[in-house]
Amino acid sequence: MSIFSIVSRFQSDSGSVSSENRAKPPCRQPQRQLPGWVRQSPEAMRCHNLLSPIAWERFPERNLRRNWGQETVPYASFAAACLLKLDYGFTCMTQLHRFLARHPEVVWLLGFPRRGASHNPRRCDAASSLPTARHFTRLLRTIPNAKLQFLLDDTVQTLRRELAPVSDDFGQTISLDTKHILAWVKENNPKAYCREGRFDKHNLPKGDPDCRLGCKRRHNQQSSAQGATPTRYPSPAGSRTFGEFYWGYASGVVAAKVAGWGEFVLAEYTQPFDRPDVSYFFPLMADVERRLGFRPRFGALDAAFDAFYVYEYFHQAGGFAAVPFSKRGGHLKTFDENGLPHCAAGLPMPLKYTFICRTGLFEHERGRYHCPLLYPQSTGQPCPIKHKRWEKGGCTTTLATSIGARIRYQLNRQSEEYRRVYKQRTATERINAQAKAIGIERPRLRNAQGIANQNTLIYALINLRAIHRIRQRRADQ
Repeated sequence: MSIFSIVSRFQSDSGSVSSENRAKPPCRQPQRQLPGWVRQSPEAMRCHNLLSPIAWERFPERNLRRNWGQETVPYASFAAACLLKLDYGFTCMTQLHRFLARHPEVVWLLGFPRRGASHNPRRCDAASSLPTARHFTRLLRTIPNAKLQFLLDDTVQTLRRELAPVSDDFGQTISLDTKHILAWVKENNPKAYCREGRFDKHNLPKGDPDCRLGCKRRHNQQSSAQGATPTRYPSPAGSRTFGEFYWGYASGVVAAKVAGWGEFVLAEYTQPFDRPDVSYFFPLMADVERRLGFRPRFGALDAAFDAFYVYEYFHQAGGFAAVPFSKRGGHLKTFDENGLPHCAAGLPMPLKYTFICRTGLFEHERGRYHCPLLYPQSTGQPCPIKHKRWEKGGCTTTLATSIGARIRYQLNRQSEEYRRVYKQRTATERINAQAKAIGIERPRLRNAQGIANQNTLIYALINLRAIHRIRQRRADQ
């Protein structure tokens, strides 16, 4: 018996819902078909307006036939209740439970199994019909995240339909970034005493063993005007490295922008804070492709994603990735018409051999290029620039054989097209600002699964609000 058959039983008791709509959850029905006692509640109408765009009848529900001595809480009802919690700004499940207990009509809308409502739904005991606040918290950290990803799947499809008349290239240009999330542990409180060491990555916090230590940003500053060697820190004279370290997680998000209509979430993914930013790229883009049905042509990302496979991904889609160049040592490489890199003297370097690199995020082929004056045979000519490795066998360089490795150096970052695409990075910044206002930065949770599930709900709520803004604007026009 699914959630919707449970709901239809109480709908039939109210006698105000037509038979052809009994399979639909209450929040999907038109307002005129809702019972009068529900339409008279402002809170119920607000909840109905918020949740109605989601196709709850297609939510991947769990098996509700398990007999545990009590009614099984449907995942769909729980997800809808969590969306209300975030929309109302409740900080804990206790506040959500109190709100639902005071509004039985909202409990009816969400489809929770009701007690004492066999003849009159208004006479049921809402408090006893609901799970406890502790069970709500338990559900948040145990529900599979794949089920909550359905909310993003459905809202993205709704956004595509709503924006089709005003934008024919929705999702062709995307922006990708990460948002740091502080764990709810004493190590993140500078006023708390930590006997074991505040920033020892091997000493996991007891409050949240799933979180990890990471650096939000790092920069260099002048240590003194005179450039004297510091006496307390083992750093060279003239500069000192500073960083912002936290215990926590990071949430990667892909956003798309439609000029004049706003920014929208296409995918999200949460990991511990010690993972590099580039590790978010492929999981996020896999979800984007699945939801859009195609590969975006253009991408706007920051310098943390300056990797050959990022350029290759968008090149294969017929576009390019607008990513700032991150210089990692060595000279700025150029290439000849055959794709061979030039050495520091400007000579094309022949490929000596290839090998499979297994130390990165994934296995890929790399090529070893050698000095053209010494390989494949010595020409007898000296190095024009007297390279420092000339006496040791000449200069060498190692590059991925992917075309993305060449695009990384050859991309024209001064062109107008590059600047136009790179401006789309503000989409993720605005999305992250909305998520921070909802409470993504400091969650009161101590479990990685719970935090990942709450992040998915936050981004789904952002899309829901965007859908309502689009429909309201059309209504005003």
